[in-house]
Amino acid sequence: MIKKKIIFFLATILVTSCSFDDKTGIWSGSEKEKKKISEIENEQKQIIDTYTVYSSQETILNEKHLVKKIVLSKPKKVSSWKMSGLNNQNYLGNIYLPNINNIFLKKKIGKDKFSTSKNITSLLASNNNIIFSDDTGTIFNIFIDGKVNWKTNIYKKTYKKIYKNLSFIIYKKNIYIADNIGFIYAINLNNGKVDWIKNYGIPLKSKIKIYDNKIFLTDQDNKIICLNINNGSKIWDILSISSFIKSQNLLSLAVSSEGDLFSINSAADLSKIKTKNGDIYWSRNTSDSLYANETDFFRSSDIVIDDTEIIFSTGTSIFSFNKNSGILNWEKKISSISAPIVDKKNIFFITENGYFIILTKDTGEIISSTNILKILKRKKQKTKIAGFIMGSGKIYATTLNGYLIVSSAFTGKVENFRKIGDPITSAPIIANGKLFILTENSRILGFN
Repeated sequence: MIKKKIIFFLATILVTSCSFDDKTGIWSGSEKEKKKISEIENEQKQIIDTYTVYSSQETILNEKHLVKKIVLSKPKKVSSWKMSGLNNQNYLGNIYLPNINNIFLKKKIGKDKFSTSKNITSLLASNNNIIFSDDTGTIFNIFIDGKVNWKTNIYKKTYKKIYKNLSFIIYKKNIYIADNIGFIYAINLNNGKVDWIKNYGIPLKSKIKIYDNKIFLTDQDNKIICLNINNGSKIWDILSISSFIKSQNLLSLAVSSEGDLFSINSAADLSKIKTKNGDIYWSRNTSDSLYANETDFFRSSDIVIDDTEIIFSTGTSIFSFNKNSGILNWEKKISSISAPIVDKKNIFFITENGYFIILTKDTGEIISSTNILKILKRKKQKTKIAGFIMGSGKIYATTLNGYLIVSSAFTGKVENFRKIGDPITSAPIIANGKLFILTENSRILGFN
């Protein structure tokens, strides 16, 4: 059934470079600068006015009971969660999580200022501290009991009406942050003090990866940039085709153990790049497979690197490509923008409309399909999956309307659910045998 249902926000942000002190990030305050900031505010106000722009072929899924035995790896203990996707390969696997019977943390921290629908970056965890941001751009470092260790906000009053969508990563003793305005900066992990700050004048629209003391990002125009970790200066960049429609989701980057960068942009270009100098090994445009018609709006999950394969899902399909050659191994017409979880010979993921799917890694064959939203009351089933994670053989999925649904990775069946209450727009994380959830209303919950 062709169904017009995907919407995007008219929030294309165009900013010009500002005059900054290298340490503090204070701008010149010129009339030109104030005019540009006013333009950003006006454009973001249009977010509340959305409309349909294209149609896609909606995949029809049926439930399929699992008939073969699922073998998983031994749950691995994760002591810290220092970047989106856990590591440079975005490889999660089966993480150690004994249970979630006890709620030991339930606290609202930070502001929920903007009423627009938004994507919030998942929490980070380091040394029993939790790091996250609210929609005003304030970054918090809190203790495991919810007490605030420190908080930092680099944005002056001139930017107060602009919604901030931050992407951040912990590397050594710093946290590195990029935003949807054009700032990239580093703050001290222990005290939150600013180390350096730069403004590149165009929204940065990807998750951050760091390898060999280099920072990798993609901007709104699909330019891949490599920055010096010590001061944010540019080392190299790669120009690519800019798409007319700007992605509202953070684009994915991954770095292999060999040091190769993998990127997928909003024009559906999948590329393998040498991190040392930006040379391109290969590039594949996947739009012929991805799009139902030429006006489709591309979205993708994180790129997951596993051995010789790179696996990712999109608004219409899930793909497996050969990491070395870029040749397509297989494609399945099922959609999800949450990152697939790969463990041994299996791929686990959940579609936005609530189907928990298990595939074989070698061929992409669907061996199990379960509608996990059926456990909710009928009127609560009209929601979407915000994200999911595997903990000790169980799949923990969060929904936009505020539920945590638990399923078995061995059987594919739903076991139970919890009502969180607040809307959830990010995936949960697991650290030190505990599950953490950040809600859209800036409330943190911890389970063990």
